[in-house]
Amino acid sequence: MRLLLIVACLLNGCGRLGFESTARNDDAPDGGSSVDALVDARASTWVSTGAMATARYWHTATLLPGGTVLVASGGGGGVSAELYDPVVGAWRATGSLGISRFQHTATLLPNGKVLVAGGVDGGTLTSTELYDPAGGGWSPASPMPAGRTEHTATLLPNGKVLVVGGWNGSISLASAALYDPATGMWSATGAMATGRADHAATLLPNGKVLVVGGLNGTSHLATAELYDPAVGMWRAAGTMTTGRRWPTATLLAAGKVLVVGETSSTELYDPATGNWSATGVLTTSRSMHTATRLPSGKVVVAGGRDSTYLASAELYDPATGTWSTTTSSLTTAAWMQAATLLPSGTVLVAGGNNGISLATADLYFE
Repeated sequence: MRLLLIVACLLNGCGRLGFESTARNDDAPDGGSSVDALVDARASTWVSTGAMATARYWHTATLLPGGTVLVASGGGGGVSAELYDPVVGAWRATGSLGISRFQHTATLLPNGKVLVAGGVDGGTLTSTELYDPAGGGWSPASPMPAGRTEHTATLLPNGKVLVVGGWNGSISLASAALYDPATGMWSATGAMATGRADHAATLLPNGKVLVVGGLNGTSHLATAELYDPAVGMWRAAGTMTTGRRWPTATLLAAGKVLVVGETSSTELYDPATGNWSATGVLTTSRSMHTATRLPSGKVVVAGGRDSTYLASAELYDPATGTWSTTTSSLTTAAWMQAATLLPSGTVLVAGGNNGISLATADLYFE
């Protein structure tokens, strides 16, 4: 029994997935569980979990209502998609996409389906697809008004999906479009002041969308813009201290947005004032990393690339505005991974690239 519980802990994070351990260890402090002691010893650590069947990078990972994670296509992924089951720590195949794509977006809709939009397959794509978890299959959806890759997609409070910017094969786009799940149709909405790809987008508590950084031509952008769904328009949202391509922008519990990427400096945007301020400095600068807000309110950033591919991870504490390195690192250095916060509070990081496409996956235990 004790062995089975320990194996389950290594895969899932004992107790954090809804079951209690019963194995006791008389040598454990206060007569506690040996399994609980194991979990405590692994706080702020990374543990390998089951590998995907197909190596891939620049893919998408979406937490489904049932608690599984849908990983779709990506570089090296062809038309494949897979589901990760946190209960058993393993992957299984699901339906194939209609077309190979990477650098696309995936958005969980209010009806439980997943909208995949754009990306690259030889050229930039206008096509979109819907995944239905009930049947495990994909179906074509209405095409976007314009092909784009390296864009963002944000689910709005009204249930529509805002797609912003990206690259069309020639220029960085300023245009934006809305997808309405009720009608299955796309419509144009207000354009940004500046075309950008490789940016980040964050839904704010007030329902507006903050877009930061990105690339325009050869310029790494420091500007930010704010979209108001009520009027379908954008306005300037200040300027960061430095240009950032491939940043992450994570909403903190207090409502501010933490922006990380390209340099070791990090910044906070305050929607209440519209101002930017510096915060703690990373030990290692990184781009194309992942950033995930944990149940504690802290943020873990993992992997990416500086002068080399990174396995290291760092933890941001909003209470102190400081960074610390996690107890252990990812099992494989990489960038272009995808990270998902699981219902258990652990973080799944899967795939990526470090010169080759990767099928590896890790779990982070806070």
